[in-house]
Amino acid sequence: MATTFTSLETVVRRHLKEASASFWSSAELVQHFNDGLQHMWGAIIDLYEEHFITIDETNVSLAADATSLTGVPATTFRVYLIEPRDTTSAGTAPNTMFRPKRYKSAEFANARAMTKQEIGSGLVIYYAVQGAGYPVGTPTITTGPKISTALNLRFVYVPGIAVKVVGDDNPIPGQSDQALIAYCTAWALAKDREDKMPDPGWLQIFKTEKDAVLGRLKPRQEQEETIVEDLFAGWVENDEFA
Repeated sequence: MATTFTSLETVVRRHLKEASASFWSSAELVQHFNDGLQHMWGAIIDLYEEHFITIDETNVSLAADATSLTGVPATTFRVYLIEPRDTTSAGTAPNTMFRPKRYKSAEFANARAMTKQEIGSGLVIYYAVQGAGYPVGTPTITTGPKISTALNLRFVYVPGIAVKVVGDDNPIPGQSDQALIAYCTAWALAKDREDKMPDPGWLQIFKTEKDAVLGRLKPRQEQEETIVEDLFAGWVENDEFA
């Protein structure tokens, strides 16, 4: 069960030797917790292990004659997958694929120049993620070529992490409580230091705990070994090229 910020604050105050708010307000400590959350969240999403992905099968679509998706969630930070909502052979868009491409790429330029396409087997729709994204604003997902019939989509994405308040749960997986406690304590002590810098000892504890969390979070399964496929394996046909 996730630990609440209230419980984490109690532990931090024990380290600060201040059982109730006096020199450090609750709002200050919660701000440090949120900063620590952002730090941990950023490191975890870069493990690419799907800890924070959200699958939206309700809101996102590509309208007929449109050049961008509609219904993109405002919290979208990173796009993970776009595909037709109905991927069965009986669906309206069998084997239609969405592939990311730079907007300035030759493939995307050719797609923009095409006439409207009928959705169906083998159609490739390129997309580019543009704009700042969460938390600045909803990203624009530009597409090409245009299609003649509206298409409902499955939109899989990594949402940005929202600011938490006292009483909220710690949303970081991997037994991360000690990392957040160390981060909060280090930055809280900065207020009491002459140089106003975080306490180096507690920062080192934070790094140790953070590294331990990242180590625990990958791999996510141990049923099969993680194997990196050889890009050129299919080219090796005899000992001459081995």
